[in-house]
Amino acid sequence: MGVSRRQFLSNAAVTTASLAIGGDAIVQAQNGNQSSTQSSQSRELPKPKQPVIITKVTGKQSIDQAWQMLKDGQDTLEAVLLVCKAQEDDPNDQTVGLGGLPNEEGVVELDSSCMHGPTRKAGSVGGVRNIKNVCLVARDVMRHTGHVMLCGEGAERFAVSMGHPRENLLTEPSRKMWLLWKETNSTQDWWGPGPDDTRWKTPESPQITLERKRKKLIEMAADFGLEPELRERAAEYILFPPTGTIHVSVVNEKGEMSGATTTSGLAWKLPGRLGDSPIIGAGCYCDQDVGSAGATGSGEENIKVAGAHTIVENMRHGMSPREAGMDALQRIVRNYDHDMNRLRYVEMVYYILRRDGQYAGVSLWSNNPSGKPLRFAVHDGTSRLEQTVALLQGNSISWPAEPKPVEEKR
Repeated sequence: MGVSRRQFLSNAAVTTASLAIGGDAIVQAQNGNQSSTQSSQSRELPKPKQPVIITKVTGKQSIDQAWQMLKDGQDTLEAVLLVCKAQEDDPNDQTVGLGGLPNEEGVVELDSSCMHGPTRKAGSVGGVRNIKNVCLVARDVMRHTGHVMLCGEGAERFAVSMGHPRENLLTEPSRKMWLLWKETNSTQDWWGPGPDDTRWKTPESPQITLERKRKKLIEMAADFGLEPELRERAAEYILFPPTGTIHVSVVNEKGEMSGATTTSGLAWKLPGRLGDSPIIGAGCYCDQDVGSAGATGSGEENIKVAGAHTIVENMRHGMSPREAGMDALQRIVRNYDHDMNRLRYVEMVYYILRRDGQYAGVSLWSNNPSGKPLRFAVHDGTSRLEQTVALLQGNSISWPAEPKPVEEKR
């Protein structure tokens, strides 16, 4: 009987490997591969009794409406995008869309991605300027092109061709906060090295206390014309640059799923920087048979572990949503050789939803940089906030970590 080329190559590979590591190891490897194949062909998960939505805390203002859309039988992706768009339209949410905090040159750049479970399609845009609702542009890429991702100037032109208006996204509050950052903290920018670099050293303790810095920044915020109710927020954004982002995952009673992520990215970032949010498999991933996941936090770290895809694949092989998320977090810790001095500068929250309605919110640290416990929003017939399950206890520290001392007089 003749031997096919594929059989020949397979046999040759096994023979070569057996010479190197021994026949017993080959048998074990073959058995392991068989087990892996069997585990990947997991039984179909049951459908939830009620629709379920999981998202960032900021999505709570529109989560009730999105849940009712699912209950009424509307498409899962439309419910997801309703939550994303509500935040993009809100100038008071300075982590996405209109009013998002700009890059180091004072320009707002937005990223988004989405995945539609029933059709198994995806769309993504990155580094988009002058277009507010980039989550809808990501959907248009999915629906109206043969591509998955568009970025930069080409994505902007495509958005305009699809009817999205160009508009100025830099609101006055965000512009003034950027000016305050420029004056007080721009020497601590996103130029390297970062905490993942072997040349990086833990910043020394500041000469003046954090509270004193905060107080002085609040005073200076008044000089820049920021309204009284925005001054403390401005100081917080200077001291702890937000990473932005909202992720939404949903499942309806038919077991249909979708997910999306949208962001203005890291505050004060280098122009052209893309984090994990527009990366399918990192900031967002949805598999109709298994589940959906997404992330907020340190985008660079999440890209390196393909966090959302890793979590969904973990669930495919039998892990619970919580176990799947914890494993992804452990991979980030491993990448830093368990060095807590550097890991303090990494933030990560995963939002995880399985097809049967089981969910989890997991985080690398238990608290955000300002010391507040990390939470997420969920709706399964009742809308509520829940605290994340944390791998490590304590606060993360925003990077860049330390502003230069603020002068007493300008």
